[in-house]
Amino acid sequence: MNEIWYSVVIPVYNEEANILPLYNQLKPAMADLGERYEILFIDDGSLDNTFKILEDLHRKDKNVKVIKFRRKFGQTAALNAGFSNANGKIIITMDGDGQNDPKDITKLLRKIGEGYDVVSGWRYERKDKFTKKAFSKFSNWLARRLTGIDIHDSGCSLKAYKKETVEDIVLFGEMHRYVPVLIAMNGFSVGEVKVSHHPRKFGRTKYGTGRLLRGFLDLIYIQFWSKYSRRPLHFFGMIGVALFLLGCIIALYKVFIMLLLFRVPLEVGPLLLLSVLLVIMGIQFIVFGFLGEIQIRTYYGKTGEKGYIVEKVLE
Repeated sequence: MNEIWYSVVIPVYNEEANILPLYNQLKPAMADLGERYEILFIDDGSLDNTFKILEDLHRKDKNVKVIKFRRKFGQTAALNAGFSNANGKIIITMDGDGQNDPKDITKLLRKIGEGYDVVSGWRYERKDKFTKKAFSKFSNWLARRLTGIDIHDSGCSLKAYKKETVEDIVLFGEMHRYVPVLIAMNGFSVGEVKVSHHPRKFGRTKYGTGRLLRGFLDLIYIQFWSKYSRRPLHFFGMIGVALFLLGCIIALYKVFIMLLLFRVPLEVGPLLLLSVLLVIMGIQFIVFGFLGEIQIRTYYGKTGEKGYIVEKVLE
């Protein structure tokens, strides 16, 4: 039996009008690749006829597989389910709203053929409202500055992954747009190609401006996790030492002024209380760092994780 080479993962939520047009474009595009494939729809708790349409497609085409959530868990959870259930050697993700063009899949695969592990689409001429494009542009600029990963369009759902790149990542929150960043943290190579982007024909967008803030918070988390997940003492310890030293400096200054210059009794005032508070906070941050180190070592000791990923071994 031929193994599945490509898995197309498509999260959908209330996209009853877009399912069939997307499928009718996607099927010939995948058939032209000449390898066995599967199309995996993740129904994120749709409230319309989306699941019924997907059931009909599954009965007619055994290449179509469907996973239905009991309620709406979000795009990140849908991608997680897609990655976990995909059987292909290469996983392709795309939106279910018809704005991605299935014909661009060949561009992604061609780039992977050049040696990249992950290829992200870049909606170079995006067909969205000005405000949405402006928020996205700022978010992408910030992501590049914080992560150092040179991707112009982190929010583009059209991406291609080698199966092994997503086997060790954990997604939650709004982290679906930063999957290539998480993968790059594990040492895999990330490329980018320009892709088409069509205006939405049916239904409403599921993306609001509130997702910008949630995405920003997840970006901060990713940046923190990439640097300090295995050495929390370095983060909390640096803050603790800085606060401790600042408190000591303020206390010494107070003592110097009161006793040596003015030769008056040392009185408890706001400045002295601040120094005591800073010293206590500094000690607490250092203790937090030690507790974090103990927890990290206990976790890796129980799970057997080594904290690294091996690409190949020559013996």
